[in-house]
Amino acid sequence: MNGTVADGFGPVRDAFARNFDVLGERGAGVVVYRDGHKVVDLWGGTRDVTGGAPWEQGTAQIMRSATKGVAAAALLLLHQRGELDLDAPVGSYWPEFKEHGKERVLVRDVLAHRAGVPALDHPLTPAEAADPDRGAAAVAAQAPAWEPGTAHGYHAQTYSWLTGELVRRVTGRRIGDWIAEHVTGPAGADLWVGLPAAEAHRAGLVGPVEPPATANGGLRTRPKRSVSEAYQDPDSLTSRAFGAIHPAPDENDPAYRAAELPASNGVGTADGLARFYASLIGEVDGGTRLFTPETMDKAREEASAGPDRVLVVPTRFGLGYMLHGVASPLLAHGSFGHPGRGGALGFADPETGIAFGYVTNGMQKGVTADPRAQALVRAVRTSLAG
Repeated sequence: MNGTVADGFGPVRDAFARNFDVLGERGAGVVVYRDGHKVVDLWGGTRDVTGGAPWEQGTAQIMRSATKGVAAAALLLLHQRGELDLDAPVGSYWPEFKEHGKERVLVRDVLAHRAGVPALDHPLTPAEAADPDRGAAAVAAQAPAWEPGTAHGYHAQTYSWLTGELVRRVTGRRIGDWIAEHVTGPAGADLWVGLPAAEAHRAGLVGPVEPPATANGGLRTRPKRSVSEAYQDPDSLTSRAFGAIHPAPDENDPAYRAAELPASNGVGTADGLARFYASLIGEVDGGTRLFTPETMDKAREEASAGPDRVLVVPTRFGLGYMLHGVASPLLAHGSFGHPGRGGALGFADPETGIAFGYVTNGMQKGVTADPRAQALVRAVRTSLAG
């Protein structure tokens, strides 16, 4: 383990070490900012899940759905600039999207997972998914699974083409390029949606890992039967939403990492993820603040809550961000951010000035509340209480 922690944040260092000793961590990094200044910067293990070279301070990893928070920032910043109306129909920017009764889907419905198109009747191959024209056309042609706006369900993969096409229709730019110029660039964040070839050497290899049997006192936590059945049933909305790209892409394939899929394939460092969130709520080391207070409030204003038709558990969403709750515990009630299936987590908590970023190469089972990330969040909470 390497890195530094500021006075009072020793519990985070202890929890990070325990993740390797007890929770099966292979390689990871965690960074915490407070009021725009870095107070935790830790890394350890190997850059590749299979071992080999050590994790370095600038090692980046694929973040899966933690990327969704970055995509949401693009839409909210366009709204902040007066270029995108959150209460306008998606079809007013993207006429082809109006098919099958989707003419009433609002931009805010996309951000709140209320658009009704979490799955595709005809899944896309990884190569097709990487083509923004093909992805947008598939979502536009899809009939909704429920009346848009009346319920919410996690748009695990289709969020890529929904957000990407809105950015392209408004700006004429691909979403990865726009994010690099207007989001991560001004924030000084090492985080990419569409990994550039010049940065590919920094990215480690990810892979599935099983948590050790001792991780929970010798017992593995079992999900509720209804949740397990939803993921095991190939015809369920859950399986179809996560399977909108089929077969599952090779996340270590350079071509996949270079694609611009803001629902699932962002690559970044722990510092990049934490710094991004720090820039949403304030200046970072004297730099640019991205969100005005009004935009920040929109990000964390509850827009969806209750039973999630895809995740099959109660979830809470603001506009583009998961909010603190049972399914995705963050620091406190006012926190907003996004986890990545298998481990990664980024969030901000304006009341305490905390911004948090955690990335890992060992993808454990679970979608929204990875035990390693949660151990680190609890340690931050303990540090603030002390």
